[in-house]
Amino acid sequence: MKRYQLSDFKGGWFVGDFDPSILRTTGGEVAIKSYNPGDSEPAHVHRGSTEITCVVMGQVYMNEMKLCPGDMVEIAPGEAVSFRAVTTALTVVVKVPSVPGDKEVLEVGA
Repeated sequence: MKRYQLSDFKGGWFVGDFDPSILRTTGGEVAIKSYNPGDSEPAHVHRGSTEITCVVMGQVYMNEMKLCPGDMVEIAPGEAVSFRAVTTALTVVVKVPSVPGDKEVLEVGA
């Protein structure tokens, strides 16, 4: 058995086709992400991957849809999504497949 710390991984991502990772695979990506109130991510798309986000703790908005603990969303390839944390929040994110460089940030107002 090997022991790791989530803080050792970039942005909470610990499985996928990138370094560092616990499991290097092209099959998918997994992250546990924490946010402070007001943290946000600009609108973006993944061109070749489906992303599933589960809110574990707190309240967030994704595309202005309020999500609370237990809520999950599936974001299809090419579908734009933005993110904003209302409270301290924790999410689990799964992205399939793992495609490095797949994320494209959209222009403001897009």
